[in-house]
Amino acid sequence: MTDKTKVKRIPKRGHYDFETITSVLDDDFVCQIAFVHEGYPVVIPTIYGRKDKTLYIHGATTSRMLVDLQQGIEMSLNVTLVDGIVLARSGFHHSLNYRSVVVFGKATLVEDSQEKEAALEIVSEQILKGRWKEVRPTKAKELKATTVLKINLDEASAKIRTGGPNDDKEDYELDIWAGVLPIHKVYGEPIPDENRLKDEPLPASVKSVLDQK
Repeated sequence: MTDKTKVKRIPKRGHYDFETITSVLDDDFVCQIAFVHEGYPVVIPTIYGRKDKTLYIHGATTSRMLVDLQQGIEMSLNVTLVDGIVLARSGFHHSLNYRSVVVFGKATLVEDSQEKEAALEIVSEQILKGRWKEVRPTKAKELKATTVLKINLDEASAKIRTGGPNDDKEDYELDIWAGVLPIHKVYGEPIPDENRLKDEPLPASVKSVLDQK
């Protein structure tokens, strides 16, 4: 824990152990990255993949975010998962149940071609496990047109809220429903590519997430 990662608003919700931090990161694949570009603040969403204590992000070599970050500037990364809407007996005490992680540090350019391709597989597997092996190999020109950066998780913390509303004592006498409206991420029915030349069967990677419904 550092001064930057320390949770200051409701400190009891702060978590600093590696297992809690990675449990949040592993439940999603979209993050928001904040940095300063040409003197003004920017926040850009991107996908990521994690292996051990490293997060990988990627994009076009012309991406302003990747061009800036590989210069070693300070950055911050956030992942937030909303698990429920907390409905209280007053608007003031409404809240959200959530899990979030904030990472501080600097990104490093991945230059080794083998690590670069391995990083792309890690990102792909973060989104949909098993998909990487179902698609054709990456072409050399595609690899050349892609920048991959890695971010260390040394300076990171999680903040988590769970449970029901915390109403004022006198408000419990009110005839108002209160509680939690849970939110769950679910996958819909797969939509085949309209330009397909034949009807291929659903791949195992897609079937695996549909089986979780």
